[in-house]
Amino acid sequence: MKMAQFVKVEKEANLAIITIMNPPLNVINRQVFRDLKEVYTDIKHDHETVAVIITGSGYTAFAAGADIKEFPDMFGDENIRQQISECHEALDLIATCPKPTIAVLNGITLGGGCELALACDIRIAEEQIQIGLPEVKLGLFPGGGGTQRLPRLIGTAKAKEMMLTGDPISALQAEKIGLVNRVVRRGHGLIEGKNLAAKIAKNSLQSLSRIKQAIDEGYETSIDRGLQLEAELFVEVFRTEDSKEGVLAFIEKRKPMFQHK
Repeated sequence: MKMAQFVKVEKEANLAIITIMNPPLNVINRQVFRDLKEVYTDIKHDHETVAVIITGSGYTAFAAGADIKEFPDMFGDENIRQQISECHEALDLIATCPKPTIAVLNGITLGGGCELALACDIRIAEEQIQIGLPEVKLGLFPGGGGTQRLPRLIGTAKAKEMMLTGDPISALQAEKIGLVNRVVRRGHGLIEGKNLAAKIAKNSLQSLSRIKQAIDEGYETSIDRGLQLEAELFVEVFRTEDSKEGVLAFIEKRKPMFQHK
C-alpha cells in the first residue's frame, strides 16, 4: 500500500487502516478526495484486505469539513459540477466497496467529514467528538451526499433538524439517534475499531460483500425486489469455495479457513 499526499494507508494482517493526514483539522480538500479515490481503488482489488478502517490523524479532528479556502475559486466556475462529481465519485467508491469500512471518529466530524463518515458502513465515535452538517450557516447545504445518506440512516425528521439548524451534536446524541454505532472513551476509538474490524474479517469476504450489497441495494427498492436480490446473491454465495469450507468446518467441528473465493 502506498502513501498518497494527504492519506496514509497501513496494513495489519487483512485489515487496511486509512488515516487522513491534513493537520491540524484534517480538512478535506480536493486532493484528499482524489487520494481517497486512489486508495480505495487499490483496496478494492487487494485480495489480502477484507476490512477497512478510516480515521483522522491526531485527536482533534476526524475531518473538520471541506477546505473553505477552496470555495472562493468555485464562485462563477463553470466546472463546479465536475468538482462536485469528483467528491461524489470518491464517497460512492467507499460506500460501494465490497470491503466493510469502519469510520473511527476521533475528533470533530463536520461537513465533508460527516459525509465521509456517512459513506462508511459502521461508525465508532470517541466521547469528545462533535458531529454535524453546518453548511447552512455559510449559505450552502451539504453537497457530498449528506442530504441523501443522512435521512436514510436516521430518518428525515432528525436529518432535517440537523441540516436546517446546522448545529452539531455530541457523540452520545449521535448514538441515540443511530448516527453512530457506539461511543468509546477518548483515545480508544482505534482500538475498538481494530477489534471490530478483526472480528468482521474472520468471516468470508464472499459473504461480507454480498451482505453489504443485499442491504444497500435492497433498501433502495421494494421488499419484493429486495427479496429477489437476496435470493440471487444467496445462489451466488452458495457456489463459492468459502461456503463449502464454512459448511464442512461446521460439520467437522473446526474453525473454517476462508480463502475469500
